[in-house]
Amino acid sequence: MLQRRPQYIELADVQLSGDLLLPPAATGLVVFVHGSGSSRLSPRNQQVAQYLSERGFATLLFDLLTEREQRRDRVTCELRFDIPLLTGRLVGVLDWLSVQPELRRLAVGLFGASTGAAAALSAAVERPANVQAIVSRGGRTDLAEEALGRVRAPTLQIVGDHDLHVLGLNRKVCRALSCEQQLEVVAGASHLFEEVGTLQEVARLAGDWFEAHLGEATRASA
Repeated sequence: MLQRRPQYIELADVQLSGDLLLPPAATGLVVFVHGSGSSRLSPRNQQVAQYLSERGFATLLFDLLTEREQRRDRVTCELRFDIPLLTGRLVGVLDWLSVQPELRRLAVGLFGASTGAAAALSAAVERPANVQAIVSRGGRTDLAEEALGRVRAPTLQIVGDHDLHVLGLNRKVCRALSCEQQLEVVAGASHLFEEVGTLQEVARLAGDWFEAHLGEATRASA
């Protein structure tokens, strides 16, 4: 039976709120890293998380910012582009996961959206042993900058063919990455994948990528 649990993640200087979906005999754990003013309540990420949980993955959606920081960011829009801050928070969550008795055996994948994708790539460089795969949805992976050449986790970038600016940036990132990688362009999709069927395609592609890279690692650690 699928378990849904609130999580309170204690880091060195802040407490973050999260929601965990834990299916029985999970084959991996996918951590969602939102960006650009979103939160763990994003309906798009929740939809993808539900799909992944149905495929046997545990999923963790959490807020990178506190409620106070979110209120500030709605006005200034500055924290959503603070990649070092977002990366530091994500590294803290990865460290927290590594000592959770029920979760530490699970191989971890990161699902990053918008600026959260840059934080996912940067955190994977800081904790290479903790991250086995990365998926970016409409991600500003270019903002990871100097970290790109040091990413070792297999990385899938998914972008809509109508999202021309991000598509161009993702293609440049492909040339900078030296890890196993793939770029998938979803036909008829804009930046937020709001068109009929496009988010479902994102979920399918992400599920296939995580299935290929997390399941064996989880079994090996069991």
